[in-house]
Amino acid sequence: MTTFTLPKPYLLFLGDVTDPRYAKTAFGLKDWAPADCVGEWVLNGSKLTTGLPRMTPSEAVARGAASVVIGVAPAGGQLEERWIAPMIEALEAGLDIVSGMHSSLEDTYQIAQTASALGRRLINVRQPDPLTVVGTGRKRQGQRILTVGTDCALGKKYTALALTKELRMRGISCDFRATGQTGVMIAGSGVPLDAVVADFISGYAEALSPSAPADHWDVIEGQGSLFHPAFAGVTLGLLHGSQPDVMVLCHEPGRDRLLGLESFPTPALNVAIEAYLNAARLTNRAARFAGISLNTARLDDVAARVALKAATKETGLPAADPVRGFGLDALVDACLQPVAALAAHE
Repeated sequence: MTTFTLPKPYLLFLGDVTDPRYAKTAFGLKDWAPADCVGEWVLNGSKLTTGLPRMTPSEAVARGAASVVIGVAPAGGQLEERWIAPMIEALEAGLDIVSGMHSSLEDTYQIAQTASALGRRLINVRQPDPLTVVGTGRKRQGQRILTVGTDCALGKKYTALALTKELRMRGISCDFRATGQTGVMIAGSGVPLDAVVADFISGYAEALSPSAPADHWDVIEGQGSLFHPAFAGVTLGLLHGSQPDVMVLCHEPGRDRLLGLESFPTPALNVAIEAYLNAARLTNRAARFAGISLNTARLDDVAARVALKAATKETGLPAADPVRGFGLDALVDACLQPVAALAAHE
């Protein structure tokens, strides 16, 4: 498992992105590690905001910032050419750079040269340790919750973090297991699974959540979606390697098309549940769903409660909004129900 010591606090770089779904790193850090964030940096008058004070790199340094975090996550995970000059500006202002991109910061000559000349650090979070072990499918002791989704970028990380927080408040032994670049930045450790060679994804997932005491829970951050043609591969590998006892299905009401692939419809909740159960039971035949987690960021409180009731009516499972906190107690209660006997699924 990769462990990072990152230079804090951060200036969050949003660039010129306008859709919050492509700035999930910035929003995740602001929401789950607010004490580590001093401000945000936007370009070209973008109106997207995390709610943090807007500032330039020089202003951030004056406020005590130690690094700029590339807080955007474009499809493909590549640093846009138009962001090179701002990164150089940040280095010259006295900031290190923390990146969750697939591309290495050192691959951009101007950035690498400037960082070397100024003695600044370039930290690439999306580079896993060189582990080359295939999954075994062998059962491990301990309990595991995995968040899964009808699509990408709709709340799997937030749900896992909220469940972890609630379990700890109840005095239950648990760990948040990060599988994406933002989760790794928040937790300080984890594995960026979408950067792992395909043959080893399930092996990494097994190593991420090792055998533990029988009453210990690992809450594992989900990745991708079984229904997304581009990212289903990492989802399936994580599903098999994590061997979840319990799953929580994440969904955004009103999203009827996949993010970035609008020709593909978002599956119905029960269709998604059936598909995930069929896949999960390869390595854990007792896998079950505890409930639904809804991303209601685009809804007001009244509409959010209506959506939660509709999800419960559709699936027969408790539904929660992990950000507003609606229904979270009931969802955690459902997660903690005794795992069904193996024989029930034979």
